[in-house]
Formats: sequence, structure tokens, C-alpha cells
Amino acid sequence: MASDLPRLQRHQLVRLTPAGWTGVQIGDREPLARAALAHWAAHDLPLVVTRQRADDANGIALGLPAPTRWGRLRLALSVPSEGLRDPQAFPEPAAITPLLTPPARNDWTTLTARLAALGVRPQVYGGHGWQALTGLTYLRDGSDLDLWLPVRDAAQADAAAALLDDTDWRGPRLDGEIGLPDGTAVAWREWLQWRAGRADAVLVKHRTGVRLERDSQWLTRN
Repeated sequence: MASDLPRLQRHQLVRLTPAGWTGVQIGDREPLARAALAHWAAHDLPLVVTRQRADDANGIALGLPAPTRWGRLRLALSVPSEGLRDPQAFPEPAAITPLLTPPARNDWTTLTARLAALGVRPQVYGGHGWQALTGLTYLRDGSDLDLWLPVRDAAQADAAAALLDDTDWRGPRLDGEIGLPDGTAVAWREWLQWRAGRADAVLVKHRTGVRLERDSQWLTRN
């Protein structure tokens, strides 16, 4: 697993080894947090890679966004690399189709097919992604549908963001991020505004923090 760690980025999922689960369950946690961790360990459910701390050389920062059953707690964990296994991605679009209302399902199939025609194959995180992964209740009225949109370059990002902005869609509000090849990410709505000149800067998220970019020079690294 250690050789895979440099490639771990935000929005990736990992599972823990038995020793990894033992480590995160040690300590003084509130009852809801202990119950959520125990369920995750018993069912071998994944955790999500979050923003890393630059000064933490001994662990990988992970998150467990608990569902309604455990009060929607957001648990921040740090796990040594040897406690991690099975890196994977959030679900692809077909996995969350049953979670949509019937009128939205055809729209969703059409939208994801149009994204695929652009070469963009989204993953679904947020409440829809976690509910599909775990079978637990995350969604409530007004839940956004969060998309992770991996792209190869700025032109593909432009096309994907424009498509999402102009789609005929009867489902939840579409949100999420564009993932660029160097591991940085930008909210697709902010990307659209910035590229159209309607925003002076854009917030770029990277593995250990965020930064504001005002011109396009940083894109030449991708």
C-alpha cells in the first residue's frame, strides 16, 4: 500500500486493515462516534481521503461522514499508511440511478451519456454516493447531487461545466468539482464563472490546502 500513497487524492476511498480499524477506535469518543466507527469496521466500509496536513508525516487524513442514524457526524481520522488498503473511487452514475425520482432517471441517463461523449466519466460523492455505497440513509429533501468530474485539460473542463449548466434536468441541484490531472480541483460552478470572466479569481483545492488563482498560468502544469 505504501507505494500507492503518493497517488491518493481527495475524493478517493480506502478501506482499513484490521489493525487500522483498531487504531481509530482507540481513544475517548462520544457514543455516536463509537457506534458509527464500529459499524464501519464490522461492515468493512470505506473512508474518504480528505485534505492532508502538510505537517503530518505519520498518517493519512481520512473522513467518515456519518449518515442520519448517527446524527450526520463528520469524523476526522488519521491512519498510518500501513493501516490502509484497497484504494477505490466513488460510485459511477448507474449506481445512484435508483435513488433518483422516476422523472429524473431518464434525464440522468441522458446527462451522463452526454458527459461520456465528451470523454468525462463522473463519479458521485456526497449523500447520493455514500447512500449507494453503504445502503444507509444519507439523503433528505434538498440534498445536492455531487459530481466528481475528472478531466484531462481545461478545454474538457469547459465543455463539461457548460453542459451541466445548460442541461434539461428534473433532479436534485447538481454540484461538485472538476478534477484536473495534477490532483487539483475546482467547483464546477466557480470554474464556469471564472472562465467566463465573471469572477476575478477561482478557489483551487489541492492535496494539502487551497489557494486563489487569478490567471490561467497555473493550468499549464496540467
